[in-house]
Amino acid sequence: MDLVDRIVDTQKRNGYTDQKMADIIGCSRPTYQRTRTRKIAESGTFLRGALKILYPELNNNRVREVNRKTKETDIKLKLDIDNNGKHKIDTKIQMFDHLLSQLAQHGRFGITLSATGDGNQHHLIEDVAICLGKAFREALGDKSGIMRMGDAKVAMDDALAEVVVDISGRGYSVLDLRFSRSSEKWQLLGFPPDLIRHFLETFATEARLNLHASVLNGADDHHKAEALFKALGRALDMATGLDKRISGELPSTKGRLEE
Repeated sequence: MDLVDRIVDTQKRNGYTDQKMADIIGCSRPTYQRTRTRKIAESGTFLRGALKILYPELNNNRVREVNRKTKETDIKLKLDIDNNGKHKIDTKIQMFDHLLSQLAQHGRFGITLSATGDGNQHHLIEDVAICLGKAFREALGDKSGIMRMGDAKVAMDDALAEVVVDISGRGYSVLDLRFSRSSEKWQLLGFPPDLIRHFLETFATEARLNLHASVLNGADDHHKAEALFKALGRALDMATGLDKRISGELPSTKGRLEE
């Protein structure tokens, strides 16, 4: 009996409707029905929800709160890796809030974030990256049972972005971000696009993961940035997903992931 069979058996034993099961798992009713009847493969969201039903001990284990207060910023962040995208984000930088919301929504991560600072956007964006990376690292624990690697390509009108991650325990980033050099076009973002590069580098270092990110095409900086953060969310969703084939095992031939 595989995971889908066990979920269907649980549904029958409890007398739950398809809608009830979809609500518990965190997917739509059509997605649940198509997965149950094996018309589509199990998605990352389905797997996480199913494993939490079958193994209650997993519930709430992948949640971390990080608070950081310095002379430059005051940040309060809560991350729930298995929260299905519910988020409340306020950094006082409108476009940055929008990009982080894309990361949460498309990565299916619960993110509650309040951040204030001294008015220097560099300080705020860097410190949010520190807190978010630390929250991911701590929420994943020893990384047992995760997929570990993930990738995604996302288009938004004229823009195309690609992100590849490996939650290896080693912080490293390779970035090819083709944003405009004209300060007039930066107004579409509300801050210099180089801060996106700095955010990603800092996040990779603190989360201790390999991150390769590229803007492959596009003319509009807003579209490029949004496609990039959507792709980051999708890649992280895949990499943090639980692999039903190696439940409880570490995804490494070495028997450990570097710290």
